[in-house]
Amino acid sequence: MKKILVLLKGYPRLSETFIAQELLGLERAGFELELVAMRRPTDKKRHPVHDEIRAKVWYLPEYLHEEPLRVLKALAAVARLSGFSTALRSFLKDLRRDVSRNRFRRFGQAAVLVAEWPADAGWLHVHFIHTPASVARYASMISGIPWTVSAHAKDIWTSPDWDLEEKLADADWAVTCTRVGFDQLTRLSRGRNNVHLSYHGLDLDRFPHFGGERPARNGSDPQDPVRLLSVGRAVPKKGYDVLLQALAKLPSHLAWHLTHIGGGDELSRLKPLAEELGIAGRITWKGALDQREVLQHYRDSDLFTLACRITADGDRDGLPNVMVEAASQGLAVVSTTVSGITELFEDAQNSLLVAPDAPDALAGALARMIGDPLLRASLAQKAEQKVRTQFDHHNSIRDLERLFAASWTRSV
Repeated sequence: MKKILVLLKGYPRLSETFIAQELLGLERAGFELELVAMRRPTDKKRHPVHDEIRAKVWYLPEYLHEEPLRVLKALAAVARLSGFSTALRSFLKDLRRDVSRNRFRRFGQAAVLVAEWPADAGWLHVHFIHTPASVARYASMISGIPWTVSAHAKDIWTSPDWDLEEKLADADWAVTCTRVGFDQLTRLSRGRNNVHLSYHGLDLDRFPHFGGERPARNGSDPQDPVRLLSVGRAVPKKGYDVLLQALAKLPSHLAWHLTHIGGGDELSRLKPLAEELGIAGRITWKGALDQREVLQHYRDSDLFTLACRITADGDRDGLPNVMVEAASQGLAVVSTTVSGITELFEDAQNSLLVAPDAPDALAGALARMIGDPLLRASLAQKAEQKVRTQFDHHNSIRDLERLFAASWTRSV
């Protein structure tokens, strides 16, 4: 098999366990990988899975002006390659439609990627179809090395159609993890039929069934409130302002406490909002935690909630991995009907779902779940069963094995 160079936006990242899980799965399936990232890590913690991945990791210059000699040396080296003029014309065409420093940065990073390409790598696979795929596309044009892409959520919904159309025309194939993302990319693929749906799922060995019993808390005891949990970066698409508004609307007699896990720029706005709404004393902000700590919180909680929404620029979640993780631990879920969430969760069947940006409706669903432990247990059992039968990450690894094998057969 050819060694695959995997291009990542940043590595390692606490919020991208699904990527790390896939990398480890590919290694265990016999693939040889080398990782190159466009950004160095900023998280202070690492998940255990990051330490299990054996692949070498190196980094492109995040900003070209920080390593000018490296960039100039790379440009001089790749300018002699036959594909450079094709890539340069494509870059200039893109630049007319997207005049930005970011566009220059992607071309410079592509030059460094090609100039420092490992001699034993024969394929380029990239995660995210927005800026990382721009680097991959230019690098492929310069070098002639084929490339493929995994698209996820924000990268699909915040990219202009022309950008996605041209990338899908050049990539050997694309894979995405939700039906809504698949439908959007298929529409833009110009009939190539090179877009594939594969739910990335969970490593269920890392998230085994929780056999413990949850107390039948029902919100009637202020000394033992129902334990709500939310895991996610504090960014607009997660809808944490809506969640806080919903919590403030809950009946005063209900006893509850929310724990939030995750970092994010919005925390500086959300904490004062909680104070303003009079609920700050019922919320614990834990910050970023590693996967083992998050797992324990799933098991110690009674109800998981996220208020996902579509933002003004089109950004949205696909199917948040944390919701799949929560369901794997028999934890009931209250969320919204955004994007791929409805591909796992069904309202009143295995969860309670409401429209996005609807704090009154969210408050109603939360109140219903808080006060009814039997309902929580029933819905959670059905959601866990669906996760364990349809969202095992081994399925996605087998999908990738087939796709890479078919590509290599065609390239011989």
